[in-house]
Amino acid sequence: MTKKHTNANLIMLGLLIGGFVGMFSETALNIALPELMAQFNISAGTVQWLLTGYLLLIGITLPLASLLTKLFSTRKLVIFALCDFIVGAIIAALAVNFPMLLVGRLIQGLATGIILPLIFIVLLAVYPPNKRGAAMGLVGLVIMFAPAIGPTLAGLIIGMLSWQFIFWLLVPLMLIALFITLRFMQNVTEVTKPKVDFLSILLSTIGFGGLVIGASMASDAGWTSPIVLGGILIGLIALFFYGKRQLKLETPILDIRAFQTKRFTHGLLLVILNFCMIMSAMYLLPMFWQTGMGLSATETGLLMLPAGIVNAFFSIVSGRLFDRFGAKVLVQLGFLFAICGSALLVFASNTSSIGYVLVAHMVLMIGIPLIMSPAQMYGLNALSGPQASDGSSILNTLQQIFGAVATAITTSLLSFGQINAQDAGKSTVEAFVQGSHLGFGFTLVIAVIGLIVAFGLKKSAAQ
Repeated sequence: MTKKHTNANLIMLGLLIGGFVGMFSETALNIALPELMAQFNISAGTVQWLLTGYLLLIGITLPLASLLTKLFSTRKLVIFALCDFIVGAIIAALAVNFPMLLVGRLIQGLATGIILPLIFIVLLAVYPPNKRGAAMGLVGLVIMFAPAIGPTLAGLIIGMLSWQFIFWLLVPLMLIALFITLRFMQNVTEVTKPKVDFLSILLSTIGFGGLVIGASMASDAGWTSPIVLGGILIGLIALFFYGKRQLKLETPILDIRAFQTKRFTHGLLLVILNFCMIMSAMYLLPMFWQTGMGLSATETGLLMLPAGIVNAFFSIVSGRLFDRFGAKVLVQLGFLFAICGSALLVFASNTSSIGYVLVAHMVLMIGIPLIMSPAQMYGLNALSGPQASDGSSILNTLQQIFGAVATAITTSLLSFGQINAQDAGKSTVEAFVQGSHLGFGFTLVIAVIGLIVAFGLKKSAAQ
């Protein structure tokens, strides 16, 4: 065993804390959205940019991860990302208007976009294959538990202090991660200083940016709006030429030949579908508790906690179960739970009991971690060498991009349902509930598609 493997857990610790904070930040602000809309006098379509803008910067940065690891050492990248996130959190905490808050969020998104792929790159470098399932369970805890617990902690913070302290909380956590990184992080990637193809970077930015921006504008402008269709079309065209260019370059920014490995592509699709469920449900649930059922932010946060605990337990267990049983059974079981949970949420109303919604959320959060880690390792274990780094970047990039698109679609469905209900003379609460049914219906459709896709998994994928 080489030196870089000796303290694998300590090497990963700073990254895991940084990843936890980054993923926590994806959903922590959800519970404050109603308050932010009132304080800054903005619409749901505008406030969602705090979520989609964050995901957009992550999505733009992630495809560059493989290149960045060839240009800079692991230590330098992690240290920069942690410092960058701290700066973004401070700007957001001090924000006096919506644009300033958004800028802080975008800076945080840049940092998270660097940290997330490094977690997988370093994990694959410091753990042997027979230990990766258990290690991925811890990563699953970061990726799954953090967004699940985000609304709970944020609700408590808002109840006792204000939304600004959501960001102030992140600063000391990132300082701890920075201290651990300075003490234990080792360089696990080779710095080769390849020639940078700036045209590829431009095409990647326009491509992924166009998709997210176009989709995010749909809730206000409508999906048939020229600006929405134009943004999506420009994004798709840019990504087409980006892909063609990567295949021609001797040293591509991102080796998309990983898509030729069927197991990787299959696992990737399942991860994308799962993350779309997460972002859709976690966007709607805090608002449903508050607007639909009339609860406070603090009460909402506390009611989100049981599902977060369930999520944490199954995130840890799923990695170890993958080492024993492989992905097929776990992923299928996960989507079955997700179907049951999201179906229950579709039928939830403002007259439903708190226990009913609580159980629905918990059932959903049993399924999601049973899918995530097994699907990730199913795909990544099919790759080796430098392609594994590119596979990690592809997986994380598309996960975040489609998460942003799913949030935008959910917002549009929520708005569409609300408008139709209000036109029919229903109250504000009833209109919101009707809109949320469409949003949760979208979550349910994704879960059904995921189950169908999961039937194609190979049983031999456990190793």
